[in-house]
Amino acid sequence: MNRKIKIPMTKEEAVSLKAGDLVYITGIVYTARDAAHKRMYESLEKGEPLPMEIAGEGIYYMGPSPAREGRPVGSAGPTTASRMDKYTPALLDLGLRVMIGKGKRSEQVVEAIQKNKAVYLAAIGGAGALLSQKIKKSEVIAYEDLGTEAVRRLEVEDFPAIVVIDSEGNNLYETAILRYRNEENTRY
Repeated sequence: MNRKIKIPMTKEEAVSLKAGDLVYITGIVYTARDAAHKRMYESLEKGEPLPMEIAGEGIYYMGPSPAREGRPVGSAGPTTASRMDKYTPALLDLGLRVMIGKGKRSEQVVEAIQKNKAVYLAAIGGAGALLSQKIKKSEVIAYEDLGTEAVRRLEVEDFPAIVVIDSEGNNLYETAILRYRNEENTRY
């Protein structure tokens, strides 16, 4: 099913999304990759606040290339999400609602997604130049010293992604393989 969604997102909105849905995101999304996640996690361990309010928000695992003239960011393709898995359950427990990346997630992350009624979306790897056209504004809000890994606040409009893991733990990466195998077995 094709859906237009907004971030920040409520639990009820997240629960309405199902693995396999194609979504078009409008709203605010933050970027954070490995180094930024590590710093945020260390801040939490010290009892310090995060650089942004996380409840209901979305994080896109992405570090953009330098922007061309007149554009807010350069190529903006997704980073492999499993690199953030160590830190993700703690952020989900704080209310993180949407994660955008590529690739599989650990069982701990899938359990935390279910527990917290969140969703994991996949952006299309290799399409960073096209995805960047859906980013209308970009502002570094934390960890500027990390360069492309700094936390950015992005304003996106109709940013395309696919629901890979829904709030019930349904995982498109697993169900699509089973469906393909079943279709292959019935062809011959």
